[in-house]
Amino acid sequence: MRPLIEFCVNNLTPELLEVKKRLEQDPDLDVLEYGCLGNCGICAEKPYALVNGDLISADTAEELYIKIRKAIDEMEFRF
Repeated sequence: MRPLIEFCVNNLTPELLEVKKRLEQDPDLDVLEYGCLGNCGICAEKPYALVNGDLISADTAEELYIKIRKAIDEMEFRF
């Protein structure tokens, strides 16, 4: 199963859009954008994404990218 990364359109700053584009270039990932993911509290505070349903947040977009990649790497070891 390919990892699914989900972003909230309301959380997509220019920096986070770049992270999303980088992830979309990986053919082994499914990257989706939704109008709302229902995590408004965290969405208003910092960058976040859902990785296979698990919420991952960070202080910066680049830090979020690193955390997403780490979560994906850890998933691959479980299979």
